[in-house]
Amino acid sequence: MSATRIFLLTVITMLAFAGNSVLCRIALKHTSIDAASFTSIRLISGAVVLWLIVSFFRRGSEGKGNWISAFALFAYAAGFSFAYISLTAATGALLLFGAVQATMIGYGLLRGERFNTQQLVGLILSLGGLVGLLLPGLSAPPLVGSVLMLIAGMAWGVYSLRGKSGGDPTRVTAGNFLRATLFTVILSAALISNSNLDIAGVGYAIASGAVASGMGYALWYFVLPALKATSAATVQLSVPVIAALGGIILLGEPITMRFVLASLAILGGIALVIRSK
Repeated sequence: MSATRIFLLTVITMLAFAGNSVLCRIALKHTSIDAASFTSIRLISGAVVLWLIVSFFRRGSEGKGNWISAFALFAYAAGFSFAYISLTAATGALLLFGAVQATMIGYGLLRGERFNTQQLVGLILSLGGLVGLLLPGLSAPPLVGSVLMLIAGMAWGVYSLRGKSGGDPTRVTAGNFLRATLFTVILSAALISNSNLDIAGVGYAIASGAVASGMGYALWYFVLPALKATSAATVQLSVPVIAALGGIILLGEPITMRFVLASLAILGGIALVIRSK
């Protein structure tokens, strides 16, 4: 693949990942769809698209997913949706990304990974940014939504760690999406008295699942082998920034000084950790 093609595909993938935050926030703010239904439609439509992709383009590959990873995927998707009832697109994306990276970094530390001075400074800086963002105050994000998004981020961190082995990543992801639909159908059934659907909300959920999630992950796994590990990790720092821009442009969401400073601390700290590896 040429460098230009790699760059364009990577940009499209990051736009898709950030699009999940914007699409979910638009749906839950401007339509009547409920969070459980959004989650179910997102996962089911993502499973359908990924199944089609592996059926037509990944026939010779191996991998099928597993129930533990599927539950982690479901926990991420459900926490993500319910958190965006109250969080802005920018804050949600920043909390999610911070929690994912903190989970993966913490796992490395528990396994005996040694950090140099630069990595320790980065870790302290990013954790300080998270704490600063969540401290009580007029511009602090809602506590319940923040906790739900942190849980979603930890679940996605667990899913990412478990996904480092097990066969072709696209086929494994398809298998996990398919299994996750069972959990999300149970969630929707349990909350059916609060369910509410409209055409626009369903459309946003399908776009989030089929395009931003299903096609987004498939595209990411396609371009990932062409990227260095450090570059692949670093480029994902753009996702919260893109989500913030999407929230400003499409939702008119304000960006506070607290958010700007927290973003610089969290993303800058993570960048120090990643670049030092």
